[in-house]
Formats: sequence, C-alpha cells, structure tokens
Amino acid sequence: MFYPEELVEEIRMKNDIVDVIGSYVKLQKKGGSHMGLCPFHNEKSPSFAVSGAKQMYHCFGCGVGGNVFTFIMEYENYTFVEALKFLAGRVGVNLPEAEYSEEAKKQAGLKNRLLEINKEAAKYFYYQLKSERGQAAYGYLTNREISDDTIKQFGLGYSNKTGDDLYQYLKHLGYEDSILRESGLISFDEKKKVYDKFWNRVMYPIMDVNNRVIGFGGRVMGEGTPKYLNSPETKLFDKSRNLYGLNFARVSRKPNMIICEGYMDVIALHQAGFTNAVASLGTAFTGLQANLLKRYTNEVLLTYDSDDAGIKAALRAIPILKEAGLTAKVVDMKPYKDPDEFIKALGAEEFKKRMETARNAFLFEIEILERDYDLSDPEQKTRFFNETAKKMLVFTEEIERNNYIEAVASKYLVGFENLKKLVNRYGAQIVVGQNDQPKERRTDGGRQKNVPEDGIRQSQKILLTWLIEDTKIFDKIKGIISPDDFTEQLYQQVAGMLFEQYETEHVVTPAKIINRFESKEEQNEAASLFNMEMRGEMSESERKKALEETVMRIKKNSLDAQSKKAIENNDIQALQIIIREQADLQKLHISFNDG
Repeated sequence: MFYPEELVEEIRMKNDIVDVIGSYVKLQKKGGSHMGLCPFHNEKSPSFAVSGAKQMYHCFGCGVGGNVFTFIMEYENYTFVEALKFLAGRVGVNLPEAEYSEEAKKQAGLKNRLLEINKEAAKYFYYQLKSERGQAAYGYLTNREISDDTIKQFGLGYSNKTGDDLYQYLKHLGYEDSILRESGLISFDEKKKVYDKFWNRVMYPIMDVNNRVIGFGGRVMGEGTPKYLNSPETKLFDKSRNLYGLNFARVSRKPNMIICEGYMDVIALHQAGFTNAVASLGTAFTGLQANLLKRYTNEVLLTYDSDDAGIKAALRAIPILKEAGLTAKVVDMKPYKDPDEFIKALGAEEFKKRMETARNAFLFEIEILERDYDLSDPEQKTRFFNETAKKMLVFTEEIERNNYIEAVASKYLVGFENLKKLVNRYGAQIVVGQNDQPKERRTDGGRQKNVPEDGIRQSQKILLTWLIEDTKIFDKIKGIISPDDFTEQLYQQVAGMLFEQYETEHVVTPAKIINRFESKEEQNEAASLFNMEMRGEMSESERKKALEETVMRIKKNSLDAQSKKAIENNDIQALQIIIREQADLQKLHISFNDG
C-alpha cells in the first residue's frame, strides 16, 4: 500500500515523537533531548535519546534509531502501513483508499501470486504425504515420534520421486512458466527441460510471522545429497532474514526464545510444549535474525548440537546476539546431540531443568577457551588467563566487567585483584594504541587497514549532525563541501537528501529522510548520522575551530580518493585538476576561517 508523501509527512508532523515514545518509555529531559532506558536492549544507565527538535530517537548503546514511524514499527512489530494507520488514528487523520503506482501494482501482484503458488505447493506436498506414494516419508516422521497433529500444525509434506509432478500440478492450476521460474520451486535447464526443485523429500514449509508460506526446506529420503535443501532466494524468501518456527514462537508468551539448528529440533520442542523454539535456515546465524528476535524477547537460549560444529555455531552466534542487545545462555544437552534426541531420551521435564540451569554465554566461551590450555602447566595457565583478560574487554560497564572478573576468579582460583589488573592493563594498551593512531593495523583477515578511515567516517557524521543543528553552516561550506565529498555510500545518500532539502526548502527535516530507507539496518545507521555524540562542552571558538578542521579533513579525504581513482584510470586531465585543488586547500581554509 502506498500513500502520498505529503499525507505521510502530515501524520509524522502531527505525532510529536516525545509524546509518542513517552507513552511507552519513561523519559527525562536532559539538555536538548529526553533520555530514557532503551526499550530495545537491556541497560541500567539511560542511553536512549529522543530529540523533539530533530523528531528522531537514537540509542547510543545498541545503535537503533529513526523517526516516529520506525519506533512504532519496531516496538509494536507493525508494518509501515500498520504504523501509519495507528499514528493517523492517534491524531484523527482519515486515511484515503491507498493509491498504487503501476510498478507497485506489478510488484504487489507478483508477490501475491508467488504466495499463492507457495500455498498451493504446500497443500500439494501435504496431500502427497498422506497418499500411498508418501508412505516412506510419513513413516520417517512417525518413527521420529511426530504426531499427526504436529504434522498438520507445521504443514509437513512430501515431494514425489517423479521429476515434474509439482510443475504439472501448478500448470494445471493455470500458472505460466514465467511466474514459476520466480517461485524457486521449478528449475528450467538450458535444454528447456523442466523439473521440480524438490523431489523424494520430506517437505517443511517455511512461514513468515504472518503464517504465509515463503519457502520450503526438504530432507532427502534415502542416501541422496544434499541431505537438506532449502528454497533459493526469491522475491519472498531471504533465509538471512527469517527464522523457522517464528510464526508460532512469537505468540508463545514465554520469557525467552530457544534457538536450534534444524527443523526437526524445532518441531520436537514445540510438540513437547516448548513453543518458543526457532531455527536458522541452513545458514550461519545472522545479525538480521538477531534483530528479528529482539522484537519479541530479551533473552535467547542456545541449543545447538553438542558436537564440535554445534559449539562453533554457538560461539559465532553469541557476539551477534550481544550486539543486538540480547542476553544469551547455552543449554547443556550432553550426553545427547540435540534437543530432539534429548527429549526422546529424558523427556520434557528434564529438558526444562537444563533450560533453567543454562550457562551464561560468556562463561561458556571461557570454558571452551579452557580446552586449548593445560592448566596444570604454569606457562599455559598464564596464557589462558591473558586470553581470558582480553575477552573481558567486551564489557564496557565497569560494574559488569568486575562481576565477570569475580566469577572467573572464583572458578579458576585466581586472585580478583590480580585478574582485574591484567584486564585493566590490556584495556590501557588499547587506549594507548588508539591515542597513538598507528598508520596501519592488521584485521582478522590479515589485510592491512588504515586506522584514520574510522576518523573520516566520524568526521562525516559530525558534519551531518552539525548541519541539522545549525543550517547556517550550509552557506559557509558552499563551494567547499558537496554530497560527493562524503565517501561512504549511505553517508553520501543522506548528505544528498539533506543538501537538496536545504536548497529547495531552506530548512532540513532529518526525520523525513528516514522514510526513504526500507531496511531497519539502513534506518538505524541513517539516524546515527544525525546523532553524533560530542564529548564535553565546547566554547564558540572551539566549535568554530572543530568545524573548520572537520570540513578540511573531509575535503582532503575526498580529494585523495579522487586522486587515487584518477591514477587508476590513467586520467591525466582529472588528476591535474585535483592536484590544483589539493594545492588550494590552505587558501580554502583561510577563506573559510574568514567567512
């Protein structure tokens, strides 16, 4: 659904963001903003800022940010249209019937038809499971102790051994080849031969949070490969943005979510009464999936397989969950491999006990780290404590860090003060390293990275924040800085919108810009560009000097990037122009200082 931009903007302007968010979060005025505890991650000290002047919010802790629409979408788990209707009703604005552009109609029509195809395919697979041809697949599920009610709830099915069964069925329903190509269910080879993507597999429909089938997973019957096969990426299905079982888990009203590795683990847990279980879809756990979970819970229990691969998957997921503001714990399922095996062997009550005694994720990481060292050897024991101390630096709050130091010191019988000194020493080394600003450092991938690059990004953020706080700066930097001087793609996009707003309206409305971005990740980052936090108070002269230095730094970086590109392209004429501009930088500085 699409509404005129003017109407969307009217609804945004009539809903003061401080009033709206204040009805959900307790806010206190602090300077030019209102501060509160972030509703999107656990925190004890307020880092969630709401600006009435900017009509935006930003959390300096977890990084979420946006305008009044994005807040309602995130907090209430609404779509944009649902948030628009909610906010329109709040201020008494009547919404007209939605208008569709031709392209919007086409795309909406395509997605609706793909949803229809997936629904028909799911019905077909379910029918085949209960037919004579599906006996082996049905037997596989019943041997795994999956009940008929659970089979029906999850819509489990079977894809026949024949190569084009589903294709012929969908063609019979009137779907043309062009739309079937888009569905991911049918394959067309170079010789124009058509065959089903899935055959001789137990089928697991993958649903979105609104219970619509968006893709499928299939487990092969027999010795075929791959053992598990997922739908390819389509207009509906992006495996990095979805979680299997979330359509049921999100309404479970449990205090946490359980993350498993596979379909059968989720199904077995739900059947046993643990209706808050989900699984990633044949891929490593992603930040997008973590953000999706954050909408519904603050705590996650990891129940990955207890083998080496499962442990590695858990270790990869833990920092991703922490980054999203989620508390993570690890459930010990030994001596069994996964939740399905555990529940079959020991039952739901015993699994519940394991959940209640789940290990703190950080302490689990330390336990796994311990395996690499022989603690009976003094040298290896010292190395273990050094590595542990380094890991402690992820905790930025002193009280939290001290609590973990105390827990580790108690478990491994080392003095609290000794371990604390070791942690502080490594922390001091990092601070010194940052202050020294070495020219190069190595990343985990072994490639060299220039440290000042982060400084440039910071400078670009500072300038964007200052531009919305003082629009007179636009006139001061005219002829010196343009949107093209912002080297990060998103920064350049935002700067372009901001400069265009000022040129056409002589005012800037950052909250309006947020609506231009579709993904939550881009909205968060765009919001952060207008909320660069400056350390300490500045006098007018200090602010003026900082502004001049920031502008010059951005311009120099831009010219350096242009120069490098001209050299790569062997563009001598462009290079000569850039060299002249570089030589004139000092003059620009003097001119800017005088202005």
